[in-house]
Amino acid sequence: MSAIIIATIVLAAVGIVVGAGLVYIGNKFHVDVDERETAIRDVLPGNNCGACGYAGCDAVAAAIVAGEASAAACPVGGSAVAEQINTIMGTHAEAAARKVAFVKCNGSCENTQVRSNYTGINDCRALALAGLNPWECMHGCLGFGSCASVCPQNAITVKDGVALVDAEKCVGCGLCVKECPKNLIELIPYGQIRAVQCVNTDKGKDVKDVCAVGCIGCKICTRQCVTGAITVENNVAHIDYELCTDCGACAAKCPRKTIRK
Repeated sequence: MSAIIIATIVLAAVGIVVGAGLVYIGNKFHVDVDERETAIRDVLPGNNCGACGYAGCDAVAAAIVAGEASAAACPVGGSAVAEQINTIMGTHAEAAARKVAFVKCNGSCENTQVRSNYTGINDCRALALAGLNPWECMHGCLGFGSCASVCPQNAITVKDGVALVDAEKCVGCGLCVKECPKNLIELIPYGQIRAVQCVNTDKGKDVKDVCAVGCIGCKICTRQCVTGAITVENNVAHIDYELCTDCGACAAKCPRKTIRK
């Protein structure tokens, strides 16, 4: 019986020592957390998607309090969350101009042809890593919806072999931009009516052979633009949205109808 009592006393003593040690270590390495950081974390969506450029919601909340990120750092939360964060921080800042994702390809089934049948994993990255492409155009959308799978707002669908973005649902988080292995998606100003739906850098004749609406680098659009918003580099046109007035002159004259609404 005495052995049991001794063992009990020893275990109790060990527990007390360990507990005291944990308390000491906790106090020794305790880091005070700014109450604002906790409050900001509570208003963030909690997706931990990384669209803000930080490891997660905790990280961006800490960065905002430290002055390393703006109140509008979370693209998923949008202006509503930014306003709440400004209230918490006691600051006032204009919300960043809204941007939405745009797929720079119109190579649907009607505009390009199938060159091979693919029966593997329905994932654009897997297809790209394997060096495969089911379409005649080697630059266009693969159409397996990897971008749609990462969209937190379900703003992307795939129709007729090409991804389409619903601008009203899109919050401009940029996750689809990172996911696309063909670098076909960019963020453009919300409300921008016209954009170039092509990234094919091949010469005009070669583009015509694989796509009915691909840019051939003819530069007719550049001659229509009075603000110099359109340039052609590597045989493909691109619009500088800060210079574009959305007049539509370029789209009206484009012989390939590559600049579309």
